[in-house]
Amino acid sequence: MSNRLAALLSSWYPHKDECLWVLASIIETKRSSYRKTGAMMLINSLGKSYGLLSGGCLEADLMRQAQKCWHKGQSLTVCYDMQDDSDVTWQLGIGCGGLVKILLQPINQANNYLDLCLLKKQLDNRQHCFYHIDTLGTLTSNQVLTKSAAAIDPLIEIKPAPALIIFGGGIDAQPLVSLAKTLGWYICLVDSRTAYARSAYFQDADKVIKQDYSSLEQNLILPKADAVVIMHHNVTLDAQALQLVHKLPCFNATKYLGLLGPQHRTDKVFEQLTFTTEQLPAELANPIGLDLGGELPESIALAILAQAHAKVENASAVALGSYTETQQPLTRYGN
Repeated sequence: MSNRLAALLSSWYPHKDECLWVLASIIETKRSSYRKTGAMMLINSLGKSYGLLSGGCLEADLMRQAQKCWHKGQSLTVCYDMQDDSDVTWQLGIGCGGLVKILLQPINQANNYLDLCLLKKQLDNRQHCFYHIDTLGTLTSNQVLTKSAAAIDPLIEIKPAPALIIFGGGIDAQPLVSLAKTLGWYICLVDSRTAYARSAYFQDADKVIKQDYSSLEQNLILPKADAVVIMHHNVTLDAQALQLVHKLPCFNATKYLGLLGPQHRTDKVFEQLTFTTEQLPAELANPIGLDLGGELPESIALAILAQAHAKVENASAVALGSYTETQQPLTRYGN
């Protein structure tokens, strides 16, 4: 299951009254930490947890701390200081060298479920919002806000999962859909051909559209796209998809646009169009993907999604470094 907040809330919501729940939120970090301020996880009294605040190092202890919340019926703040070798963190075998402060809050009807029901509704509707975590206990609950209130702290910006639109529902699109699903992205698959994009083969897609592309210019059913991959293996259909990307407002904020195939083939695609690559909403990745090696559809899907992920997250996609005895590399993933 994805560790994105929308997926966590979807797991919690149907069972919110069947057992006791705690929301665990990172409210402060210093130096190196696995996750940053605003990261959340859900813990229940049946011994299950959804999400991660560390690489699995703190979760068992957080389960123990959650029991204190249920016993006392109130919030609890715990601090794991990896800078202090006398802290419990060292007993857990963690050596990140940073500090993580976590707020645990009981979730129940009395505190309006910490406004998580509204937060889930916002994310289900793919709406951007802000979430205020009540660290001082001065409010009856956390609050979902539709606009930023800069004076409120901590105020967590909550964004819906990135939306990936794939034009072309051939067999090589299947691993791309599967990988994007693992990341928790919203996936829309589009193909006008009757023998392609069959729902039975793309059950991980959130939406499958099988319409003539000219009709999509008038029918506003395409979601706002963060990333677009065009992979029909058909020059005319590729051109029609690029025409949509060029014309429709749902693509105006697209951060990644990739077209499968070599550059000489792309020249043939643009022979059918009246605009240039400079007039597209994002730089065209062609040939598509990062140079990761491999020729199987799964390898190509990984190369495409890695490149798209970097663009969506405003990252460089360069190596973070290599370990030496005298100098350790920049740490982004793990402890």
